[in-house]
Amino acid sequence: MSQVTVIEVPQWQGSSSPTAHRLRDGAKLLAEMVPNAVHLRVDIADGDAPADLATTAGRTRAALAQAPDGLVVTVGGDCGIDLAPVSAALDRYGDRLALVWFDAHGDLNTPGSSPSGAFHGMVLRTLTGEGHDALLPEHPIRPERIVLAGARDLDPAERDFATSSGLTHLGVTDLSDPATLVQAVADTGADVVYIHIDLDVLDPATFASVGVPAPGGLLPDDLLKLVRTLTEHFELAGIGITEYEPSRPEDQLLLAPLIANLTTP
Repeated sequence: MSQVTVIEVPQWQGSSSPTAHRLRDGAKLLAEMVPNAVHLRVDIADGDAPADLATTAGRTRAALAQAPDGLVVTVGGDCGIDLAPVSAALDRYGDRLALVWFDAHGDLNTPGSSPSGAFHGMVLRTLTGEGHDALLPEHPIRPERIVLAGARDLDPAERDFATSSGLTHLGVTDLSDPATLVQAVADTGADVVYIHIDLDVLDPATFASVGVPAPGGLLPDDLLKLVRTLTEHFELAGIGITEYEPSRPEDQLLLAPLIANLTTP
């Protein structure tokens, strides 16, 4: 079995949630749920300005460079913590890489279109090369290489971009058959996949410990099946798991076996 490394990034400043401070504890708990892993922790910068978020991203990139060979799981923290891991995967794999973004939201706003100004709602758009200059990746991902999975709460500007840019948007109903997701990734022409999981992709009636819940969503077993099916068909570049705001003991009991299963190679 290959070595697993978990990188804990307790960044909360990119979130619009009024209880975002809980993400610090969420990152620690998520890291502890990854079994038999080398554990690296990133010290985050203090502020929420792009320069501060860029500092944290740089520290995350340094932690990635320290990870031994094997699967790297980056846990947060808000969705912005996946900026560095996805950028590093793009540097390594280029157009061989597809990005599957499990999220209730699009994360496709720009600084000009964002209603909240929060970076966790802009990170996916930033990875395409549009956003704060300090946060842009050296090698942006082409939208045609993105599969947005489970999103059901998009702002108008995000919906316009999702429709016009060439990315693939699969709703919750589309994901009822994992083969649909596999085909969507195959259609990008990629043979390597990075998987981002914002836990608000889960149905809040089942899992409620997130800051910005959206009605509907996937069940935990369905998410696990989708991820497992992807890893059976494509090389895995890494996994990011984000936006856990611990608030209910029953959610932690549900989450622990899910994270263990998601992160076992």
